[in-house]
Amino acid sequence: MITWIEQYWDALVVMTAEMAPYLLLGFLIAGLLRVFVPKSAWSRHLAPRNMKSVVKAAAIGIPLPLCSCGVIPTAVGLRKEGASDGACASFLIATPQTGVDSIAATYSLMGLSFAIIRPIAALFTAVFGGWLVNKKSHQQTHPQPLPCREGSGHHQDEVEELHDHCGCGHHHGHDHDGCDCHHHNCKGDHSLPTREGEGKLHQVFSYAFVEMMQDVGKWLVVGLLIAALITVAVPNEWLAALHDYKLLNMLIVLAVAIPMYVCATGSIPIAVSLMAKGLTPGAALVLLMAGPAVNSASMLVIGKVFGRRTLWFYLLSIITGAVAFGLAIDYLLPQEWFAVQAGFAEAGSHCAHSLSVMDWVWIALFVVLLLNAFRKRHEHHEHHHEHECSLPHDPSRLYHISGMTCNHCRAAVERAIRSVAGVEDVTVDLSTGTATVKGEHDHGELIERVKSYGYEAS
Repeated sequence: MITWIEQYWDALVVMTAEMAPYLLLGFLIAGLLRVFVPKSAWSRHLAPRNMKSVVKAAAIGIPLPLCSCGVIPTAVGLRKEGASDGACASFLIATPQTGVDSIAATYSLMGLSFAIIRPIAALFTAVFGGWLVNKKSHQQTHPQPLPCREGSGHHQDEVEELHDHCGCGHHHGHDHDGCDCHHHNCKGDHSLPTREGEGKLHQVFSYAFVEMMQDVGKWLVVGLLIAALITVAVPNEWLAALHDYKLLNMLIVLAVAIPMYVCATGSIPIAVSLMAKGLTPGAALVLLMAGPAVNSASMLVIGKVFGRRTLWFYLLSIITGAVAFGLAIDYLLPQEWFAVQAGFAEAGSHCAHSLSVMDWVWIALFVVLLLNAFRKRHEHHEHHHEHECSLPHDPSRLYHISGMTCNHCRAAVERAIRSVAGVEDVTVDLSTGTATVKGEHDHGELIERVKSYGYEAS
């Protein structure tokens, strides 16, 4: 029993040590992109119904660290601003498959070949899916964006940022250079939601090591725990016996990966552990592509918001692209390019004892940042609960929101609610799935606004 626990601990520690520095670097790059890259200019390139806009949408989506659920409200926002159906589909397909954080982590655990092929595969599958949707979109009718209320000007406030965070949510006309509202998050340019005195660098670190840690951390930890369990508990001969049946490997992975939820980063240690047990590199790529991009929750929302035709093209492009690239890896490329590191294949030895001091420093930094992110989420929840208890009882202000899984979802719901006439302020609590709304407003309009972004409100 002690030996098994030691083996499990060794596998878990070694994987964490390998991933931590690259993962933290990826988070930092994501934060820099989030703060310093202009967001409002991106969607202007996605309106034409042609291949150029489809390719641009895929190229924009590949580096963004959005999960399969968080990407949906972003795509809805792009669509409301005028992006073509094909561009939206391309963005939906490419974004959850990868990101700067997962590319860095892929390189750390799986090597340069996987780190290069993974975004290339995401690009080709996204372009293929966007092309299919554009080609057939004239046969599909989809729900129109909700009309703007009188005086709102347009929907620009609802989709001002590609990353699903709105600094204000209040309506302003085209000729307003600034903002005349007094909301505490408003900074006049509808940039990041910031606190008073918060600088750009603080925004970078807050997004990278708090919000992203909150969104990715849980699933990353789950992925590491599952990967370590596979490493020590699954006999090598189980998957080794299926190694020569490459297409069967991929079909088995698809059957498991499609219904479950796993983020682009959390899928990496699982794929590494399965490869160490005999899974083919091509089947591992299928897991890396289909696992993050497809799950039962995202399929339901995409079908509801974008229509069944888009959903079928979405699934077809991901499954076809994953299997095609997987077969290319297994049959056309040198297998030594995709060899698993020996340390993971022999995880039962004393791997953890051979780690350097710097390895332990990276592990400690990663764990501290992860715990800090979870602490901040807990404090936010406690503050929200105390605030609710201090207010007079008013059940009409409290809405239950279903379908939120990350901070991008929370920000999209908050933005949708702020766009409703009469709403003075809103606080969305991700952990409880509730929204507290101040101001006299139309309940039906609020619910419809939330539904237009792919969530349910009651």
